[in-house]
Amino acid sequence: MKTKTKSRKVNKAWLNDHVNDPYVKMAKKDGYRARAAYKLKEIDEELKLVRPGQTVVDLGSTPGAWSQYLRRRFAPKEAGVGGAAVGQLDGRIVALDILPMEAIEGVEFLQGDFHEEAVLAELKARLGGQPVDLVVSDMAPNLSGIAASDSARVAGLVELAIDFACAHLRPEGALVCKVFHGSGYSQLVELFKRHFRVVKPIKPKASRDRSSETFLVGMGLKAVSGA
Repeated sequence: MKTKTKSRKVNKAWLNDHVNDPYVKMAKKDGYRARAAYKLKEIDEELKLVRPGQTVVDLGSTPGAWSQYLRRRFAPKEAGVGGAAVGQLDGRIVALDILPMEAIEGVEFLQGDFHEEAVLAELKARLGGQPVDLVVSDMAPNLSGIAASDSARVAGLVELAIDFACAHLRPEGALVCKVFHGSGYSQLVELFKRHFRVVKPIKPKASRDRSSETFLVGMGLKAVSGA
C-alpha cells in the first residue's frame, strides 16, 4: 500500500513538473511534438551541425520532434511556422524507430528495431549508397534500474550508432548520441575519441537538471585500422 501511495506521489510530482516545464510550454506554442526538439536545437546552435542540402539519419525518432526540427532547418525561409514546416525540402531526412511515428512531410520513416540486421539492411537500402552528413540518435533502452544491466544496454545502442555512423558518414560528418552519466560513461567517451577527431559532451539546458542524460557529439571520422 505504501509503495502505491509513493508511486502516486511520484507520478503527481512528475506530472506537475511536466505541465509547468517551460520547454513543454514552448513545444506546444512552437508546434513541436516533444520538448526534446530544443535539445537538438541547442546542440546545433552551438556546433552548427545542420545545414540545408544535407542527408541526415534520425535514430530513435519517435515521436518525431528531432525530425521536425531538422525539417524546419531544411525548409525554405518562406515556409510557414507552427508544426512541421511545409513546402519544398532542401535536404533529406531518414528516420527510424521501433515505435510508430506520425508522418512528417518530407521525412522518410522506417519502423523497426535497430538491433536487427534486416532493419539495418533496409535502412542501408533506403540510403542507396548516398553518404550521410549527420546521424542523430536519441535512442535509449528501457531502463531496469539495475546499473550494470542498464549501462550495458546504453553502451550497446551507442556502439551500434557509432558502427552505423562509421559505415555511412562522410569523412567530415558528425554523430550526436544520447548517453547517460554513470557506470560506463567514460568508456563511451573513449569509444567516441577512437572514431572521431573532435568529441564534445553537451548537456543542453533543455535536458532536465535531475536527469543523468547528456549527449556526445563526434565530428570528423578518424581512419581507424581494424575498426
